[in-house]
Amino acid sequence: MLFTQDLPRDIRMRSKRRGPRMNSRVPVTIEWRGTGGPLRFEAGFTRVVNNYGCLLVSPREIGVRERVRVTNLATRETANGVVVWKGTQRSDGWDLGVELLTADLNFWGVEL
Repeated sequence: MLFTQDLPRDIRMRSKRRGPRMNSRVPVTIEWRGTGGPLRFEAGFTRVVNNYGCLLVSPREIGVRERVRVTNLATRETANGVVVWKGTQRSDGWDLGVELLTADLNFWGVEL
């Protein structure tokens, strides 16, 4: 499967996910600094969520290992995260795998 070849080795080698996933479109804002530049803000949304992260769609390309701050606009909760995977650009934005570092287990406001 070509998709798995695009993932970082540590993610490809994981045998199980840490929790259940749910397809869910949650509106978010994304904050990140980039490579020493100014703080950037963008509106995005999720495709898939779980207690530990999400598949996020961003209108801007954000690099792997970039630290981000994600705000769930439905709950107004904010969490720090890191981009662990960058997919391809689609018509609606870049697919990004984000691992949440400081999120509450109820961050997404859905029962997983």
